Amino acid sequence: MNQKENALRIIHFDHPEWVMEQPPCYMVSYQGCDHEGYQGIGDEHPPGSRWTDIWGVGWHKELDEMMGLPVENPLSEMQYLKDYQWPDPNDQRIIEKIYRLKSEYVYESTFITGSHRDTLWEKAYMLVGMKKLMGYFYTEPEFVREIFHRIMDFHLGIAKHYINIGVEMVKMTDDLGMQIGPLLGPKIVNKFLIPEYKRLFKFYKDKNVLINFHSCGNVLSILEPLMELGADILNPIQDSANDLSRVRQITQGRLALQGGVSSKTILKGSEKEISNVVKERIHLLGQEGGYFCCVDQTMPYPQAHLDYLKAAVQHYGKYPF
Repeated sequence: MNQKENALRIIHFDHPEWVMEQPPCYMVSYQGCDHEGYQGIGDEHPPGSRWTDIWGVGWHKELDEMMGLPVENPLSEMQYLKDYQWPDPNDQRIIEKIYRLKSEYVYESTFITGSHRDTLWEKAYMLVGMKKLMGYFYTEPEFVREIFHRIMDFHLGIAKHYINIGVEMVKMTDDLGMQIGPLLGPKIVNKFLIPEYKRLFKFYKDKNVLINFHSCGNVLSILEPLMELGADILNPIQDSANDLSRVRQITQGRLALQGGVSSKTILKGSEKEISNVVKERIHLLGQEGGYFCCVDQTMPYPQAHLDYLKAAVQHYGKYPF
């Protein structure tokens, strides 16, 4: 059984042979997916850089090995919408990268995976500004709905190109949680986000494409909606923000989990501490498959500590436990 076959068994709770850190993916993305402009790089700019992405959002990067922060919001006022130029998902400057990356694909045992970073909520607050968007949900709901709809129109256009190159999995990202609970209440999620998510999820589920959904923070309130939409994997299930036992109870047999190992443990823990946490997570979350064991945040960790994690997953992750 190769890595791809074992990953499919993990995702489907179908007697995998071993626990993996993550699904084996060959990532494909469009120009602008990672906050780039039409010509330049995005999050890989050096600290101190400022630039504008394909959406007209202005960025400022302050720290090395971290993404920049959106500091200029082109739709902060309603009147700006009339003259706003939405990016075109068929623009060759945007989609050429998709086909170029596909032409370089040589890894048969990996999933060709398309990226939908900042799928909806995050792209909207980058365009509008988080504080103003929170207010507009209540004062200008139709303005918000139009922005959400146009953002999803763009992603559906990109999705057609991903299907053209044969993607088998896509990654969608929207941080919907805080440390202590949801960032958005269920009424907001159900009225504004779910109708638009349905469009993109249905497009992919009709074509049997796997969906790996990312949300940092507490995810308890979105577990049922995500499973109803058709998500196959949820990451990164932050240890510090979630009752992992409760998350597993709700999702057992229905939604695979990825992550769960505290970033604090990997950053500061000893080899023994990291090994013990990995063992605990595998036994808590992976008893019948459905779990990829890895750290719950991407940070510049000491390489030795990542090696401890990898060794522990290999040691404790062989079925049967």
